[in-house]
Amino acid sequence: FKNAGGIMSGIFDPNFNILTMSLTALAETIYLALLATVFAIPFAFVLSFFAARNLMPKTFIGNAVYVIVRTIATIFRSIEALVWAIIFSVWVGIGPFAGMLALMIHSIAALTKLYSEQIENIDTGPVEAIKATGASTLQTWIYAIIPQIISPYLAFTIYRWDINVRMATIVGFVGGGGIGLLLLQQQQLLRWHNVGLLIWLIALVVWIMDMLSAKIRAKLTEM
Repeated sequence: FKNAGGIMSGIFDPNFNILTMSLTALAETIYLALLATVFAIPFAFVLSFFAARNLMPKTFIGNAVYVIVRTIATIFRSIEALVWAIIFSVWVGIGPFAGMLALMIHSIAALTKLYSEQIENIDTGPVEAIKATGASTLQTWIYAIIPQIISPYLAFTIYRWDINVRMATIVGFVGGGGIGLLLLQQQQLLRWHNVGLLIWLIALVVWIMDMLSAKIRAKLTEM
């Protein structure tokens, strides 16, 4: 109870003397999550077409491509971003670059699944109409499928950025940089007043991101 009292008093009496340093680390975390999301989008976008059951031909090669892409995405998604951060921290060194790579790999796998499921739920009418004109597979994708998935894709992407901001804090605990790494350092030094400020800043940013992403996703679903 004595230890818990010290922690709680620190949380509810934050030290604003480290506010500038904390905001710098927080900005690093937000940009880290943004870059991971942005770099993941093109990979996930392309892979989602090969992971959609309704787009892959019912041939041996088509089935093989579908199974391989789905399996890889499932394996990479099942490995937590925290584990990827440990791997990349050893590979490229401790810092935000390792954290960005960890979140990017996990985001590619997660977005590939979300994107492909959206493709599988599209209206088949426009697809059949485009095919009836003699359009190629690529033309069918561009003119019949992509217009139907743009809004949901944007909504999923914004939601993923929201998730990455929260995950970036945890990734920082294993050397991924950002405010998570600063929080770990302050916690190890038992500077609970500094920890309190960092916790409130993280909570504030997550709340703002949650509210903004919810409003943007609601607008996109109405399109």
